[in-house]
Amino acid sequence: MKKYIFLLFVGFTFSIAQSQEINDALRYSQDNLTGTARFRAMGGAFGALGGDLSSINVNPAGSAIFSNNQIATTLSNYNTKNSSNYFGNNATAIDNSFDLNQAGGVFVFKDQNSNNDWKKFSVAINYENTNNFNNSLFSAGTNPTNSVADYFLSYANGVPLNVLENFSYGELNHGEQQAFLGYQGYIINPVDGNNPNNTLYTSNVRSGGNYYQENSVYTKGYNGKLSFNAATSYKDKLYLGINLNSHFTDYTQSSSFYEDNNNPLDSNDRVNRLQFDNELYTYGTGFSFQLGAIAKVNKEIRLGLAYESPTWYRLKDEFTQRLASVSGNIDGELPKDVVDPQITNYYTPYTLQTPSKFTGSFAYIFGKTGLISIDYTIKDYGNTKFRPENDSYFRDLNSYMSTVLNNTGELRIGAEYKIKEWSLRGGYRFEESPYKNSNTIGDLTGYSGGLGYNFGATKLDLAYSYAQRNSHQGFFNQGFTDGANIDTKNNNVTVTLLFEL
Repeated sequence: MKKYIFLLFVGFTFSIAQSQEINDALRYSQDNLTGTARFRAMGGAFGALGGDLSSINVNPAGSAIFSNNQIATTLSNYNTKNSSNYFGNNATAIDNSFDLNQAGGVFVFKDQNSNNDWKKFSVAINYENTNNFNNSLFSAGTNPTNSVADYFLSYANGVPLNVLENFSYGELNHGEQQAFLGYQGYIINPVDGNNPNNTLYTSNVRSGGNYYQENSVYTKGYNGKLSFNAATSYKDKLYLGINLNSHFTDYTQSSSFYEDNNNPLDSNDRVNRLQFDNELYTYGTGFSFQLGAIAKVNKEIRLGLAYESPTWYRLKDEFTQRLASVSGNIDGELPKDVVDPQITNYYTPYTLQTPSKFTGSFAYIFGKTGLISIDYTIKDYGNTKFRPENDSYFRDLNSYMSTVLNNTGELRIGAEYKIKEWSLRGGYRFEESPYKNSNTIGDLTGYSGGLGYNFGATKLDLAYSYAQRNSHQGFFNQGFTDGANIDTKNNNVTVTLLFEL
């Protein structure tokens, strides 16, 4: 087998080739239960209630329900447990983090003129981390048939050999870079090594199956939302509101895939083990708006209707890779081969449009002692789009997402009961899978509870929420698409301190 000396160099490259996947779209399209402790304890079912700073993220008319000025701040603890099963082998990874995830205030202006039917006007500003991306995932097991070499083969077949031999990593597009790594790391061989126009390749991993594999994925970051809200009330029976939202995202994903095998050797050099590392950094901003209305049908019944526009993100990706492999033959192992370009790929900025959603709400108020609230949200994930759509890669990806993603419903139910200064709360949440095939990402089920104490001008709220979801996604997007079954459980404890002004 022909050996090369690969010179390490430091630098960066700009690329117009896209590497975005459907998982990237869903990361910024899916909602999470965030916000104040009262909001979380009641499952986020506030579309017809209002009167809570996080409620304006469901229905912006909710700020006009406030009777006086308030400010609030919220601290949360996130605990995520991922249980993995890969070809019968079980593994667990746990991540724990703290987050000052909500801060905001509302200011209420009342009209004392009894002849004016527009009784109240309110403005609010509220910031929330709508998603905490801190997470750890580990999967390990013995694959009876498939090697990660198939990933590199899927990109290499069709690429001329002279491209992989005569061009540097930084001069290639994303697909060619994957082929380059596989070739320079001796994971794949050309069928005809003497033909510079060769476009067919074979695996150089020891054959025979039973490949032991580990996949580790560590993510960190956040998705933030700053809402500027205005609302008004008509005769204290109809409440109308609007939000203008600014979004911020900062996401880092570090993954490491390891494979080894002890299959029979011969006189040819074959790969014994390898490690493939990738790191993705995505950052950017976005904009969305919301419209909402709440109607007091009578003293007990309230109805709500809200629309949230798509979020239009402007995102940038930075991507680095490294591959190390060890080969051997019947005479023993060879020195490690390391392909480390030390290059950061800076991809052309792109736009992501998340799906819009509609929320209908119902609430029943039991005087001053308690309430029950129900929200139902409809969202069509098939409308998720990458832009510019004249880009052939984005056009094909958008078409694929419209085929496999689903029009979903989400149900939230919340209840509250007051005993003097104490408030007891509970909630339930069910969200359908964004996929038509719910094996890829399953339905989400969540429960929550909490309590609050009213000191007068100060309130202290505490909440606990739990959510569970199953998923099965391939470690890589093509060629080698085997993956683990993941059972994800999220536990969250939230504390909110609120002041009336």
